[in-house]
Amino acid sequence: MDQVAETSVKELRIATPTIKREIRNLSGGNQQKVLLAKWLTRKPRILVVDEPTRGVDVGSKADIYRILRDLAAEGIAVLVVSSDLPEVLAISHRIVVMSEGRVVGEMDASQADELQILHMAAPKSESSERGAA
Repeated sequence: MDQVAETSVKELRIATPTIKREIRNLSGGNQQKVLLAKWLTRKPRILVVDEPTRGVDVGSKADIYRILRDLAAEGIAVLVVSSDLPEVLAISHRIVVMSEGRVVGEMDASQADELQILHMAAPKSESSERGAA
């Protein structure tokens, strides 16, 4: 277990004075990276992350983006659920937009922009749907 922890600390750039340090005593970004490390020890083929960088500093955010991109490059399917549009655009290959619990659109991330995503995600009122029909 110590060897796995040491490897994870090095590969994920987890800032800790020792692998024995309690997770609650690490920064938010390093706590997130520890959680990723725990899941990665299971060698997943699919990894689902929900708001992976919420509340973390800019440096940790960049590290988490790098980790997720590296995992995708290694062939792991990474599903990112995020309400942070710059984050979605920065790390996604394909974007699926949901509104009111339903999929309302899908696009290649290289073709997407924030305004297009916001327009798709905006709830549609019944009167505007009837007027458009």
